[in-house]
Amino acid sequence: MGGRPAPLKRRLLSRPPGVDPTGRQSYLSGGHPLSQTHSSLHKQPMADQGSGGSRLPLALPPASQGCSSGGGGSSAGNSSHPPPPRNLQGLLQMAITAGSQEPEPPPEPMSEERRQWLQEAMSAAFRGQREEVEQMKNCLRVLSQPTPSLAGEAELAADQQEREGALELLADLCENMDNAADFCQLSGMHLLVGRYLEAGPAGLRWRAAQLIGTCSQNVAAIQEQVLGLGALRKLLRLLDRDSSDLVRVKALFAISCLVREQEAGLLQFLRLDGFSVLMRAMQQQVQKLKVKSAFLLQNLLVGHPEHKGTLCSMGMVQQLVALIRTEHSPFHEHVLGALCSLVTDFPQGVRECREPELGLEELLRHRVQLLQQHEEYQEELEFCEKLLQTCFSSPTDDSMDR
Repeated sequence: MGGRPAPLKRRLLSRPPGVDPTGRQSYLSGGHPLSQTHSSLHKQPMADQGSGGSRLPLALPPASQGCSSGGGGSSAGNSSHPPPPRNLQGLLQMAITAGSQEPEPPPEPMSEERRQWLQEAMSAAFRGQREEVEQMKNCLRVLSQPTPSLAGEAELAADQQEREGALELLADLCENMDNAADFCQLSGMHLLVGRYLEAGPAGLRWRAAQLIGTCSQNVAAIQEQVLGLGALRKLLRLLDRDSSDLVRVKALFAISCLVREQEAGLLQFLRLDGFSVLMRAMQQQVQKLKVKSAFLLQNLLVGHPEHKGTLCSMGMVQQLVALIRTEHSPFHEHVLGALCSLVTDFPQGVRECREPELGLEELLRHRVQLLQQHEEYQEELEFCEKLLQTCFSSPTDDSMDR
């Protein structure tokens, strides 16, 4: 497989009740033998997706005469207030004509041509979903094969390329949450964590980390499975020690997907000293890694202020200030944002920022003067001003403001 497959751009309907990713149903085990060749990993063409998000008009039969005729009693003589609907058909008709001074005639019944088009569109969508399950099975067969022993350099390179292609295709397919759930049901996550996350070439390691993150984001059941497999410990090791910068960036992405808005993941992150790993990542020379680490720290502080004491006891204030003193870069905006989050409504953090040996007040005032000349650093400027107000505004100043 040469190069990354083109990304999918389609909108699929939800899985029909009969689809079972394990292949037990008749339409998955029917007469469609899977090829295990390299070419089988390419995406199968889908039906025209232009209809995937369109809505078909409701086909309502004409309203019954009983709903439009006078119903007797006091409502019969009041022409401005039609009688209440007596059945679902009348209720639907009333909803359609509500707000219109001149009610429109009921829609025509669905034509045979439109009915056939709808059936074909639904069939194409379900068929496409079944094909994607088969593609995932095919990828897992490739990834499950043992690494060829006694193979030449060319054969090993081809084998790695095929495995990388399988991981990329799976990451593309698992952007769909239904496919991500199926991938886990097919034991794909066990294979990733156990075999690919910390072993083999860097090209396989970073693709495995990326796939774990793609499957895990915003899906609690998958997050719990991944955490139960011990993936977070391995991801933190990759972030802290891997020789490949790309592996470390993808490991951080997967960590973020497992700990943000996931209480069990955050508790495991704390037990594994994840904040120390995050701080060391911010001290590296890889700009993307620094920015993403600081952004995750800021997010965790905003979402979980109960851990501010833990961070202060680790010396986080002093380390963040040390980072601000380095040569100026866009990364500083996220460091200042994290420091702002740490001191907001937290007196211990404010006291540590006021320590004379840090020299933070002077540093912030100098930075404000520098940033006022550059509109592109407006957010960083606001963080500096907020820190000055929170940490170095005297009670006298407050009373004068009042």
